[in-house]
Amino acid sequence: MDVDSHVLPGCSVAGIQVVELASGDEAELQRFFERAPGYFIAVNGEPATPTQAHEELHEQLPAGWTCRRKYWLGYRDAEGRLVAVVNIAADLLAVGVWYIGLLLVDAGLHGSGLAQRLHAGLEVWAVRNGAQWFRLTVVIGNTRAERFWPRLGYVQVRTREGVTMGRQANRVSIQVKALAGGRVDEYLALVERDRPATA
Repeated sequence: MDVDSHVLPGCSVAGIQVVELASGDEAELQRFFERAPGYFIAVNGEPATPTQAHEELHEQLPAGWTCRRKYWLGYRDAEGRLVAVVNIAADLLAVGVWYIGLLLVDAGLHGSGLAQRLHAGLEVWAVRNGAQWFRLTVVIGNTRAERFWPRLGYVQVRTREGVTMGRQANRVSIQVKALAGGRVDEYLALVERDRPATA
């Protein structure tokens, strides 16, 4: 698979085309975000701001963090409508660790199984491109996310307090999933910042 092409068939879900989003897709992404107020209120304490898509598409990594490549993936149905988006960073903090910054499905498709199918395709594609671990952050109190990720095999490695997101400071759960049979202690040897805090 050519990871530099606009269309990413390796991530495919039946009946849905996966494309890389770019600056030209900003207005469409903004409209998609504005249709998901529940998510943004849960994690940011407010609906999507008028510049949310621009800020997300151009967001920089925290100082001292590195990754090989960032992807913004858009999932389009047969009519070309954006029905889901994923933001993912390859080799974040360590080679083989891929960070899912956002996986958001249109509210009208919640409960359809699309998110699970999307994740399964994402996992296959990421492994083909060198991923050994998925890592993500779940806002504690975002009950939909707290139920969803463990069902897919994610386990918590630590929590962090006071993580500012939008208008609010959140308590978050750092979770990982082994994609190549690894053990959590092996992951923690790669990413020391995720070791559980000691008293």
